[in-house]
Amino acid sequence: MATRVLQSLGNGLNQAKIGVRAKQQLTVTIRSLCASSNRNREDSWFKSLFVRKVDPRKDAHSHLLAKKEDNNLYKIQCMCLTHEDVLPSIHADPDYPCELVGTWNTWYGEQDQAVHLWRYRGGYPALTEVMNKLRKNKAFMEYREKRGRMLLSRRNQLLLEFSFWNEPVPRPGPSIYELRSYQLRPGTMIEWGNYWARAIELRQQNNEAVGGFFSQIGSLYMVHHLWAYKDLQSREETRNAAWHHEGWDEVVYYTVPLIQHMESRIMIPMKTSPLK
Repeated sequence: MATRVLQSLGNGLNQAKIGVRAKQQLTVTIRSLCASSNRNREDSWFKSLFVRKVDPRKDAHSHLLAKKEDNNLYKIQCMCLTHEDVLPSIHADPDYPCELVGTWNTWYGEQDQAVHLWRYRGGYPALTEVMNKLRKNKAFMEYREKRGRMLLSRRNQLLLEFSFWNEPVPRPGPSIYELRSYQLRPGTMIEWGNYWARAIELRQQNNEAVGGFFSQIGSLYMVHHLWAYKDLQSREETRNAAWHHEGWDEVVYYTVPLIQHMESRIMIPMKTSPLK
């Protein structure tokens, strides 16, 4: 009898110990979950300081950034050739709604490369009209066949111009031109435009700003800035002078993280180029 009583007491003590341990484990688990939840909230708050907020705008960036007073579409062509490319004078024909803005050979950058910039006043309908007419133009088809024999590679893009940049107009020269091309991270075009809308005012002292464009077809989220300088020394002095303007350092600081890749070409105008 005594043995049973002792065994019963022992079992009761063991169950009590197990219950205490379970309560302790439960308390630890609850504290751990609370601490984890607090850490998650703190991490979420901390990360939110560095995560770019979603832009609430509902319109396409092409509508927000492009000029609204005209309907210009631009095409840039980059061609690597075995010989210098000489364009036919299509832009001089009033029957074609297009203008040759500039044509260059690359001096520094990708070698043996010609760069042509066209403007179509009237947008996509003007581009379509020109393309249809060129297919029936005997002189152009002969030029195209001849060009094909010396062509190594070719690529093009359709562009719109930023509303806050100058429209490219003919220049007497002589000048060298720099085409700076930026591949932006997707979703950052509005930010780029907001900063450069202020920055362009700081780069007008020497009349160096020629035109600014962003891509619509071809490589997307591409930006092209076209600059003109007297020579390479003038380019260096002009670019260095920008750092003396209040706000330029801020523009560079905030726009550099938007860039995935960038490229600079120094170009020499061809004889037929309106931008000399």
